[in-house]
Amino acid sequence: MMEFYSNGKLLLTGEYAILDGAKGLALPTKFGQSLTVKKSKTGQINWRSLTENNTPWFTTDISIDNFNVITTSDVAAAHRLVQIFRKTKSLNPAFLDSYQGGYVDTKLTFPKDWGLGSSSTLINNMAQWAEVDPYQLLEDTFGGSGYDIACAQSDSPIVYQKIEGNPNVEIVDFDPAFKDRLFFIYLNKKQNSRDAIETYRQLDIDKKELVAEVNDLTSLLLGAKNLDRFEAILNRHEILLSDTLKLPTIKQQIFPDYQGSIKSLGAWGGDFILVTGRQQEMEYFINKGYATVIPYSKMIL
Repeated sequence: MMEFYSNGKLLLTGEYAILDGAKGLALPTKFGQSLTVKKSKTGQINWRSLTENNTPWFTTDISIDNFNVITTSDVAAAHRLVQIFRKTKSLNPAFLDSYQGGYVDTKLTFPKDWGLGSSSTLINNMAQWAEVDPYQLLEDTFGGSGYDIACAQSDSPIVYQKIEGNPNVEIVDFDPAFKDRLFFIYLNKKQNSRDAIETYRQLDIDKKELVAEVNDLTSLLLGAKNLDRFEAILNRHEILLSDTLKLPTIKQQIFPDYQGSIKSLGAWGGDFILVTGRQQEMEYFINKGYATVIPYSKMIL
């Protein structure tokens, strides 16, 4: 049996602008997804996707010869998986040539609605299995900047940048002395990153200027030695993106009376936010119905 594992991700700076070459500070998470493969003689890929509680949330049987769907619990998900298999096979024509069938299980270690990279961890695991370029496989299937693939492969914080279309990954020393004052809070809804990307791409703005400003903020954040400085940079980043997207910040929308800083992570309006404060101050969010509050040290590798 073969087993592969990929880390989840959170993007601390550079959301949206990373698509146009901005430097983004990205953090691999302690949560991720595994993929196990056991050869069989069924003539099929017998696929199960499991939750963190080992409950199947998606199953399908696919012909190993042409990747046609035989049975499935979710037609749309099965068609997406077929697309991934076919793109993988096109990148490595020898993929699965030694197989007469296979039992494949994927298992998340986080709730799949959290937005920590259920797609990117799958793509990276598939790429490891098939021995293909994960960035190319991502481009051919889900699209995006690729920072999530870089996180899937890294056990340390990184600065990610696309240079002339190619991924550039720099391991960085990011371990804030004030991390006990940093918390990640789930907004109780998963944001569709593909829709958010499409909306951003249609904006009529000076993206070179945006990239330059985000690059400066990423560098400043890496150099922040105390919480006050860190918060000031987070606030500047939120205002910059708010002005760019013509959207109010999450703090303005939902938590206007909170005293600490709040930073959106990834596509605005869903998934996780980063919040500064003390443990007892997290009761503010819990009382508003946002019960998933994760300390920095329990989220980030």
